[in-house]
Amino acid sequence: MCCTTICKPPSAQSEQLDDVGSLGCQPLGCLDKCVQGTFVQLKVSVIHYNDNFLSKIVKAGDKDLDGQLDFEEFVHYLRDHEKKLRLVFKSLDKKNDGCIDSQEIMQSLRDLGVHISEQQAEKILKRIRRGQVWAPIMYMDKNGTMTIDWNEWRDYHLLHPADNIPEIILYWKHSTIFDVGESLMVPDEFTAEEKKTGMWWRHLVAGGGAGAVSRTCTAPLDRLKVLMQVHASRSNTMCIAGGFSQMIREGGVRSLWRGNGINVLKIAPESAIKFMAYEQIKRLIGSNQETLGILERLVAGSLAGAIAQSSIYPMEVLKTRLALGRTGQYFGIVDCAKHIFQKEGLAAFYKGYIPNMLGIIPYAGIDLAVYETLKNSWLQRFATDSADPGVFVLLACGTMSSTCGQLASYPLALVRTRMQAQASLEGGPQMTMSGLFRHIVRTEGAMGLYRGLAPNFMKVIPAVSISYVVYENLKITLGVQSR
Repeated sequence: MCCTTICKPPSAQSEQLDDVGSLGCQPLGCLDKCVQGTFVQLKVSVIHYNDNFLSKIVKAGDKDLDGQLDFEEFVHYLRDHEKKLRLVFKSLDKKNDGCIDSQEIMQSLRDLGVHISEQQAEKILKRIRRGQVWAPIMYMDKNGTMTIDWNEWRDYHLLHPADNIPEIILYWKHSTIFDVGESLMVPDEFTAEEKKTGMWWRHLVAGGGAGAVSRTCTAPLDRLKVLMQVHASRSNTMCIAGGFSQMIREGGVRSLWRGNGINVLKIAPESAIKFMAYEQIKRLIGSNQETLGILERLVAGSLAGAIAQSSIYPMEVLKTRLALGRTGQYFGIVDCAKHIFQKEGLAAFYKGYIPNMLGIIPYAGIDLAVYETLKNSWLQRFATDSADPGVFVLLACGTMSSTCGQLASYPLALVRTRMQAQASLEGGPQMTMSGLFRHIVRTEGAMGLYRGLAPNFMKVIPAVSISYVVYENLKITLGVQSR
């Protein structure tokens, strides 16, 4: 028996599943026959399946993370998992006749770019499962009709947990689609089929193009945010209209996009490095699953984000300096980099690095948690025939999660920007991260840590909307198939 515990119903929670002989005799209260039967099925499975099998069930259903699966958690796992299985079944049942045949399996895989023969499809239908060599043989097609109905599908898969079914992964892309100017989100998962067929890089290219258009359209608000973060104070209040007027007076309408070039250029290397790092970290974690759990995704995504940010951080400094620069001060990205290197040395390209790294965890963590919560809530309440949420639900979830993530990490982002800008401010003090925090709170109060928040939030909805529209159009151009 494995070290992980699967607890009994409330009337017998003190006993563990080691006493498998008496499990089927326990009173199951108001459970329906389906859950009763599954509990008995689990009793039999314990004898034949290895520790890894049981650990997967406990991990999928253990909501309070106490290493045990109590009765309520088991019932919740069954209901939630059955709903996911029904979504997959309906997506495979192309004819809507309540059965899956070999032709429907071939069509579903063809939609993902995977081509198999009818003989291979029939082998899938006749799939056999057994936990150990001595375990009882279980056929998916129990009656030998070469079709799978809902009951056969459910009975075969019910006790095999899946964190994210492929259809949910396909429809609920997040960081690939939405670009709000900060690339601190946990990377999206890709299905095995997407990786095998090369669709993953098309998604990344479409996401990069969408991010470039989105950032260009919202660049004036982004530059205003940087100016307010650095220059606004109690004695120098700066409103949104006044900030725009000041930028236009100083450098004309074109100055509203100052610093946007480098902001767009860093999308490609950052996305590529983050994706590669994320996949490598997943392997180091040792997960053999197609997708990771939430905590594993947060750890892998945060580490991948830290690696990507470390690689392109000099470009972040250049973006801030260009946005704060006066007309004629720099003649381009290369000229700005040359000025910084000659006057301040190589270390200047990593000013504000520590608060930037610290900001990854609250941003990525809260963004992922909010998005997954909203996604799972929608799937449980409204997903009956498909996991496709539709454009408005997807936009709403992306906007809310990005907003919450930015709000949590904003003070660190502000301190990072001020540290990046310190040398460009004549006569300004050169402070450490902690010293700058204390100085802002002492001179401006706690609200001083949120200077520039208004234009930052103003750009979220247009940024999310524009990136989604461009992403969907680029997907069509690149030949990415949607189910």
